[in-house]
Amino acid sequence: MSDLQNQIILVTGATSGIGEVTATELARMGAHVVLLARDAAKAAATRQKIKAAAGHDQVDILLADLADQSQVRRVAAEFNARYPRLDVLVNNAGLILGAARQVSPEGHELGLATNHLGPFLLTSLLFDKLKTSPAARIVNVASTVYRMARPDFADFQATQSYGALAVYANTKLYNILFTQELARRLRTHGIGNVTTNALHPGVVASSFGSGANGLMSLFVQLGRPFMISTEKGAETSIFLASSPAVAATSGGYFDKKKPEAVKNPFNTPENARRLWELSEQLTNTTFLD
Repeated sequence: MSDLQNQIILVTGATSGIGEVTATELARMGAHVVLLARDAAKAAATRQKIKAAAGHDQVDILLADLADQSQVRRVAAEFNARYPRLDVLVNNAGLILGAARQVSPEGHELGLATNHLGPFLLTSLLFDKLKTSPAARIVNVASTVYRMARPDFADFQATQSYGALAVYANTKLYNILFTQELARRLRTHGIGNVTTNALHPGVVASSFGSGANGLMSLFVQLGRPFMISTEKGAETSIFLASSPAVAATSGGYFDKKKPEAVKNPFNTPENARRLWELSEQLTNTTFLD
């Protein structure tokens, strides 16, 4: 087990599922873990559980809804004011929505806002703190569902053709493209002390997807007998956040702690760059340009 003493680690979506397990195990390794969550009561309860499991009190809470960019900006400012650096950022939070298209406070499609734009903006706003670390890692939780993705930049907000599973698949591919383009830009800028990798956690038996309906609901129900535990699902996140074996690896996509090729025709350097530029426009931020 890695020794993460003196490491400051931020985990989003940390009050349930693989996010909670990831935060717990990293705290057990000695890390100072910051939980980013939407629900104050759930966050407080999770914090107590993690403190008890880890045997130390270095477990903090920051509250924000990643779909709301004003909240992301506020919480990033809070983190930047409170902590000297950030050693690991685990962009774990994500959701699958229901049959009706919803929008964020900025008017963006809600799945896109939560699963991609929020993490993109958070990473951008915390980047200076990551650069302060001697060896920082950015871990982006994607999904093998990316294989089903068929993005269309002309309908990026799914106003013409909305489907919960389609949006989820597209945003999980965006997580991977973001990781690849971020790694490329880190290399271009000569930043060697920050790495980034994406992962598929496995199909996890948690409450994730419980709010879905239609095809997604059927998919979740049929797959439940074959799903793995949250503990098993968190293993690759924990591995990428802590293992010396991947300390110098950047831009990879991992499944079961092994690197895997990304198989989707949309996965091109040109599309990754275009996604980055579009994400900057929609979050009103510039990042490693």
